[in-house]
Amino acid sequence: MSKSHNTIYLQQHVQTPTYLSSLLYPFLSKVHCDKKRTSNDDDLDWADSLVQSIWRPVMLGLCVGAPTAYIIYRFVVGKRFPTAGHIPPEAFSKRTVIRGKVTSVGDSDNFRIYHTPGLGWGWLRNVPTIRKELKDQTIPIRIAGVDAPEGAHFGMPSQPYYAESKAHLTSMVLGRYVKVELLSRDQYSRIVGMAYIRRPPFYRKKNVSEEMLKYGCASIYVAKGAQYAGQLKRLEKAESRAK
Repeated sequence: MSKSHNTIYLQQHVQTPTYLSSLLYPFLSKVHCDKKRTSNDDDLDWADSLVQSIWRPVMLGLCVGAPTAYIIYRFVVGKRFPTAGHIPPEAFSKRTVIRGKVTSVGDSDNFRIYHTPGLGWGWLRNVPTIRKELKDQTIPIRIAGVDAPEGAHFGMPSQPYYAESKAHLTSMVLGRYVKVELLSRDQYSRIVGMAYIRRPPFYRKKNVSEEMLKYGCASIYVAKGAQYAGQLKRLEKAESRAK
């Protein structure tokens, strides 16, 4: 069967446009071996049998299966970062946004998240709750742009309003899913990021740093290297209202 005959066969039986017929030609057209040509075009010769049983399934697997697998991995499963060390440097330059569930609050300006990329978290996939299972599986987040009272450490007493500040942050984020815009990695190997949450009743997106300032639980961080993700004016406005 000639190529022109194959094109007519595709147009008659597949009923596709000419350009699509060309794409489908290697998969749907009949192939005959010159050394074993049959007089009846409807009969499958050895070459056509070989193509149908081996070559076509392999090509379909590569052309359809590989892209499908990538799409599922990229958008459904997702690449999970177990710890801060697994986050590549380019994620900060691109200001990548990741989503995760807050598993603990360490101080009044930081918490830990279990990174939850893709879909199905909460019904197909569960976030561990046992401390042993969470070990080396969470990312420490230092909320950007603010400075909050610190707790007692290195023999120093806690700063004024530390308990109230930590309690507010805890009530706001603990056990909730947050989105974090990745900005940098600090000297303590924590991820500095602008965090966002959605809270009932209207589930509007709220900036965690802005909320801490609004309720007087933090002040704007002004030390060298401070990062605001382009939201300094909003943060200043929130701090001014609190005062």
